[in-house]
Amino acid sequence: MRDAQLQPDVISYNAGVNACARGRQWQRALLLFSDMRKAKLEPNTVSYNAVMSACNKAKQLPRALSLFEEMRAARLEPDCKSYSIGISVHQKGKRWQQALSLLREMCGVKVEPNVFFSYSAGISACEKGEQWQRALALLSEMREAKLEPNSATAQGSARARRASSGSGPCCC
Repeated sequence: MRDAQLQPDVISYNAGVNACARGRQWQRALLLFSDMRKAKLEPNTVSYNAVMSACNKAKQLPRALSLFEEMRAARLEPDCKSYSIGISVHQKGKRWQQALSLLREMCGVKVEPNVFFSYSAGISACEKGEQWQRALALLSEMREAKLEPNSATAQGSARARRASSGSGPCCC
């Protein structure tokens, strides 16, 4: 970016990191993120979300979690996307307790959960941990909050219902 004699700003770095994330180029995303710091630019929540997303998509789960904690240490407030990525990372790592903890924290700091990302990842984390009752409780919470389940949450809750009734998880 610097070779063209232009002075990139945080927004242009964020665009590059996001492009890398969408292209599943997590190492390049990390490199751009590092370059941003070397250029004495302060990453913002959008910056962290982009690089965490790249790491999450590449299943670089410890790195994504480390970035989440680093963002907090930098006193940046996680937004819905930040929390959702964190929940997804824990879901992929089969750590349902941590996924639910982040979902609870998210609600506690008044960040509005997203049906598709936040709740779906939470329900999936419970499902992977065979916590069927907890998955159903999340679905109930969604309904109480007047959030409509999407296909992912509906499928997860259907599997949870079957499993909690003793018929076991569905393999379809």
